[in-house]
Amino acid sequence: MAWAAERANPHGNSQTAASAASMQACLTRCAWCSPDPLYRAYHDEEWGVPLHDERALFELLTLEGAQAGLSWLTILKKREGYRRAFDHFDVERIARYDAADVARLMADAGIVRNRLKIESTITNARATLALRETVGGLDAYFWNFVDARPLANAWTDIHQVPASTLLSDAISKDLKKRGFRFVGSTIVYAHMQAMGLVNDHTTDCFRHREVARVAQRK
Repeated sequence: MAWAAERANPHGNSQTAASAASMQACLTRCAWCSPDPLYRAYHDEEWGVPLHDERALFELLTLEGAQAGLSWLTILKKREGYRRAFDHFDVERIARYDAADVARLMADAGIVRNRLKIESTITNARATLALRETVGGLDAYFWNFVDARPLANAWTDIHQVPASTLLSDAISKDLKKRGFRFVGSTIVYAHMQAMGLVNDHTTDCFRHREVARVAQRK
């Protein structure tokens, strides 16, 4: 039957793919999402979805810090480079990095070669290990601030979405006390949005309702 269908429509797969791509292109997204395929995939599949995986949380926190002064698309394009360079964000291994590792990373064109950002990733890995001893890890730490329930916003316009909040101020202040670096309030709020601690998809975006449903299930 599959063979017969393929003979009847030899280009069926390509037509289906083209149709799916066309449908995706017609969807309304948050105004900040550029047409770049990498950006769209991040927006459509990751941004705002409640995240609890420790390694993924550390990855996002690292990437948000690396973005400072740069575009998010620049970071997305270097994401695989970061995974390779930082041992796929294995916190235990990163915490043991020394001067030789810093030198190696400074020579790696696959990441942002900023010494302060590189050293902060190592510092943050060590702070994350300490956090495990006190509160259980990044997952428990961040979700405790919202009683394990994602904050649901209903912004109708991108200009309503804040760059930081009183909550991100509080988390930023606490992270700094715990030894974390590159965790200013704006970076922390971006992390909150990315990990789904808050749903900041605008209401006209097709992902707003989808993310809300995922949050309810989790």
